[in-house]
Amino acid sequence: LGNLHLARQLREVQVEDVLGREPVQLDLEVVASYLAGKSVLVTGAGGSIGSELVRQISDFGPARLALLDSSEYHLYEIDQELSRRHSALPRAMLLADVRDPRRLNALLAAERPEIVFHAAALKHVPMVEAHPDEGVLTNAIGTRIVADACVKHGVGAMVVISTDKAVNPSSVMGASKRLAEQYCQALDLAEAKKERGTHFVAVRFGNVLCSTGSVVPLFQKQLADGGPLTVTHPEVDRYFMTVREALDLVLMASAMGAAHRPVSGKL
Repeated sequence: LGNLHLARQLREVQVEDVLGREPVQLDLEVVASYLAGKSVLVTGAGGSIGSELVRQISDFGPARLALLDSSEYHLYEIDQELSRRHSALPRAMLLADVRDPRRLNALLAAERPEIVFHAAALKHVPMVEAHPDEGVLTNAIGTRIVADACVKHGVGAMVVISTDKAVNPSSVMGASKRLAEQYCQALDLAEAKKERGTHFVAVRFGNVLCSTGSVVPLFQKQLADGGPLTVTHPEVDRYFMTVREALDLVLMASAMGAAHRPVSGKL
């Protein structure tokens, strides 16, 4: 009976339990002042990173929040969650592929966002390695299409969600994200010469616990199935951050970047 009582008190292990440290808390007051009252668009809004970005942005009181994704189900799912979280927040569901320039331009012309967070990407390294053309089309060309549309339609700032794999890239995924970064860096230099040019910010982070394509959900499934765990090497070290930590960094970086070149608003 004692063991049965103890078993009832046990809870399921959460991924944060294996982090090995206390999550880092950032002071987000500057983020609140940056996002409050702004019209914001998030690409890849239904993904693991994009959906958490949507949740956090919605808490800072934007004037309007547009959710863009190529997955009908994921877009519907995050929109339903947002309707429960902030029912009065004006929002739009935009079913679109970032690789379609005509569609992207039409949507930005209609929405006129002041800030765009670009989270849409193919990020599973082995999958992109097997399909490099798709990885480049989404990660590099798709980012170029979104960036060009931001410039064309007078978006104040575009924040690109990148990866540490873009540092001296050894994979197609990393190389495609590095290309995206370089294109946005070049655009930022050009736009800085304009009175009301678009500001581009790229934020890199590493392994995010439980993001799509992360190794942790795979390990969880392998443990549930009784093993074994498919580790790269017995002595490999992996360093993780929580989704919340990753998105706090994204929002903080975007706000800090805007401090050097303030978002001027809609044209």
